[in-house]
Amino acid sequence: MLEILYRDEHLIAINKPSGLLVHKSFYAGEADTYAIQELRKQIGQKVYPVHRLDRKTSGVLLFTLDKETLRIMSDQFTSREVEKKYIAILRGWTKEEETIDYDLVNENEVKQNAVTYYHRLQTSEIDLPFLKHQTSRYCLVEAIPETGRFHQLRKHFKHILHPILGCRKHGCNKQNKLWLQAFGINKMTLHAHQLIFNHPVSNERITVNATIDAEFKRVGDLLNLDLSSYS
Repeated sequence: MLEILYRDEHLIAINKPSGLLVHKSFYAGEADTYAIQELRKQIGQKVYPVHRLDRKTSGVLLFTLDKETLRIMSDQFTSREVEKKYIAILRGWTKEEETIDYDLVNENEVKQNAVTYYHRLQTSEIDLPFLKHQTSRYCLVEAIPETGRFHQLRKHFKHILHPILGCRKHGCNKQNKLWLQAFGINKMTLHAHQLIFNHPVSNERITVNATIDAEFKRVGDLLNLDLSSYS
């Protein structure tokens, strides 16, 4: 059963588990289950995804229950009226805050402007030798993408040389291998913890929060990070 975070006659939001595809996609490959089909079966009616999360990204995923609401909400996302907040655990210690303005190439090889703001929440250093270093450093950040490009956060954090822990395609595979060998963990630590938007009918400002899963919390515990605000 999918965890339902918000529901009314127009909208429904779930806490998408890591590993679940939103819908069939040429770029994401095939799967046995998809969020859109599972949610339809669970509530017994059609749902329409307003946005998407990567397969390995967990967190708030919003659907509408009719096509007119879908149009309104899609317009909100397009005009950047929706605020999306993520948390991620990165390799190394980033700046305290930064705006990454770095163009990205999409699935069709088209260059697009992409902007991400982040601020560092906590830092960690543990006794885990890596290459020439006797310890390993990590940090917890909150990231707010101002644009919604394909794999934006994963690519942007790679660009500033602080890749997301557990990310394969845009991460540090040596670091990922180390975590798999040392702790048996290959979790990508990227979670959409909050979505803020105007209700399409009442115009009320709505905030939807999603808690992290047990595996994300386990990574946080190993790093002595306080994730109680997200649990």
